[in-house]
Amino acid sequence: MSAEIEYTTISGISGPLLFIDGVRGVGYGDIVEIRDSSGQIRTGQTLEVDEQRAVVQVYEGTSGLSVHGTRAVFVGKPMEIPVDRDMLGRVFDGLGRPIDGAPQVITDRVMNVNGMPINPWAREYPRDFIQTGISAIDGMNTLIRGQKLPIFSGSGMPHNRIAAQIARQAKILTAGEEFTVIFAAMGVNFDVARFFIDSLEESGVLTHSAMFLSLADSPSIERLVTPRIALTLAEYLAFEEGMHVLVILTDITNYCEALRELSSSRGEIPSRKGYPGYLYSDLATLYERAGRLKGCGGSITQIPILTMPSDDISHPVPDLTGYITEGQIVLERQLFNKGIYPPIAGLPSLSRLMKDGIGEGRTRQDHGHVAAQLFASYAKVKRIRELAAIVGEEELSELDKIYLKFGAAFEDVFLRQAYDEDRSIEQTLEIGWRVLSLLPGEELYRLTRDELQRYYLA
Repeated sequence: MSAEIEYTTISGISGPLLFIDGVRGVGYGDIVEIRDSSGQIRTGQTLEVDEQRAVVQVYEGTSGLSVHGTRAVFVGKPMEIPVDRDMLGRVFDGLGRPIDGAPQVITDRVMNVNGMPINPWAREYPRDFIQTGISAIDGMNTLIRGQKLPIFSGSGMPHNRIAAQIARQAKILTAGEEFTVIFAAMGVNFDVARFFIDSLEESGVLTHSAMFLSLADSPSIERLVTPRIALTLAEYLAFEEGMHVLVILTDITNYCEALRELSSSRGEIPSRKGYPGYLYSDLATLYERAGRLKGCGGSITQIPILTMPSDDISHPVPDLTGYITEGQIVLERQLFNKGIYPPIAGLPSLSRLMKDGIGEGRTRQDHGHVAAQLFASYAKVKRIRELAAIVGEEELSELDKIYLKFGAAFEDVFLRQAYDEDRSIEQTLEIGWRVLSLLPGEELYRLTRDELQRYYLA
């Protein structure tokens, strides 16, 4: 069998790739053990096989390898990792190896990191509310259990702080159900990784979470396997242990850069901005691992975080992500420059599953109408601000000036909150009513008469 044959027929090395001639009986995705001239072992995965050779990507990189003196053994199976509930409370590197000083988890349960295809008929529609404690998300772009809701950010924006705050504060309101957070970071600096570890440790969340960190100085090719390892553990906890799992992936743009590097090394024809033409389908293999299964008590909810180069939302990474996921949380540069945290844009942000997870029995009966009215009123504020920039604020009508006061209150009271401020959905809705009450009642046409009588602060 090929798994017992040691190959020394290395014909070339290009970037993270090894080219091995004369292989037999090797399958796509098979794991390869690579031994260099000093005896050190690295791990790789088969990317391409034909009658003459195999192309192998080396997770630890090819630095120090040479054509002569390098040996390879094909294991004969795809990459698998051990999974167990005891992995909660632990910190691992991008390949799933412990970096917290504790030993590797001992378990006889191993799973393929590529996941198993889910029959669409077996999926259950996401409907249950996850409270993040952030008003801009809970009130207007609600996160639903089993949803994939990305955060679109830009360079220098506080997406890492928002991710850490969500990881600390996220909870389900149904008593008796286990909830955990799996955090995977790709290509982050050490200080960013340290920030996440400290943040989760100080809040006590790390004791029932797991972290996978592929640092910036790790081989870039490692970033391709990190989210898959994190999602494999999430699938085990959700579908075999019955837990509700929130998976936070940052930064997806770094993942796509590694994919572009790999594609370039393989000599593939580039598509938009040099990314491979299969970027969409590759991202889908990550995002579509979120969801719920019929007859299974657990769920996987995803929050992928990606930075948009030059704040360009039409860049291939956010553009394709938007087609696969159910909405997006967009961070706005203008709000950030005003010093508003979190700078979550009021209009471009959207949760497509929100309507099915809120309302009476889930959050509150008036939730949907309050969110719709906040969106509509803030959209009018944006138009009035554009007009004021042309004609001057003194030329505006009295009603327009009231809308400007509402806009300022919406940003300073509803959107703005402290990094350690954990608002309940009740608090979020009460703040929403407080700012809406700055407008005349006749302008609140998306709210019912009963709701106005009960909550409107005349």
